[in-house]
Amino acid sequence: MSRLSQAFQNGKAFIGFVTGGDPSLEASAEFIVEMARAGADVVEIGLPFSDPIAEGPVIQQANLRALAAGTTPDKLFELVTDVRRRGVTVPLVFLSYVNPLFRYGYDAFLRRCRETGVDGLILPDLPFEEQDEVRGPAEAHGVDLITLIAPTSEDRVRRVAARAAGFVYIVSSMGVTGMRREIETDLAGLIGLVRSVTDTPAAVGFGIHTPAQATAIARLADGVIVGSAIVALIETHGPAAGPHIYEYVRTMKQAALNAG
Repeated sequence: MSRLSQAFQNGKAFIGFVTGGDPSLEASAEFIVEMARAGADVVEIGLPFSDPIAEGPVIQQANLRALAAGTTPDKLFELVTDVRRRGVTVPLVFLSYVNPLFRYGYDAFLRRCRETGVDGLILPDLPFEEQDEVRGPAEAHGVDLITLIAPTSEDRVRRVAARAAGFVYIVSSMGVTGMRREIETDLAGLIGLVRSVTDTPAAVGFGIHTPAQATAIARLADGVIVGSAIVALIETHGPAAGPHIYEYVRTMKQAALNAG
């Protein structure tokens, strides 16, 4: 069992997201430390990219701010090394797009993940049918290639879920990331379908931002993923967002645990 899978063993998991380098690498390190201290079980770190097609306006703007600050993949590897030295032991996951990895080299990138302490990788624009060229190096270096599953055909959901590693990232709604007032997808049916073919934990993301939503989602899934709401706090408070992130993550983690 990988360290990512183990993160789901002590109740409902909370997974938080930050865009690495927004507004600075130093601030991102503080935010990750605060999220772990507040009870986050996994932290996703977004590698800024100029065309993040899966992201809504909040995270798109965070990508632009991080790029303007000079953030690069190598600097994010240094960021991971820094937070590990600060005592952060929770699993860390990179969320990126194929182009930056292709330019870096899949094997070289995944080797650096292993060396610095990155546990998993999410690539929203990598089709399932084309995953093997990344999956091979990922498995060789002990990095979980995390599968995203959207509300599509039952046959496709089963095929994708059967090869899941780390955790299954279930997309709550079609479209891009962002806070949603209501989530209308049949998540119970989708999660049940995933669980019929894999024991890999299932976490739900896209749109979740209130404690009530976190509790409702956690009653169905093994974990709750929140991104845009945290990035919005960073947009509002800038480098001073740490205490706000801590309190928000603490509240959302408790809401997930309230699901029992």
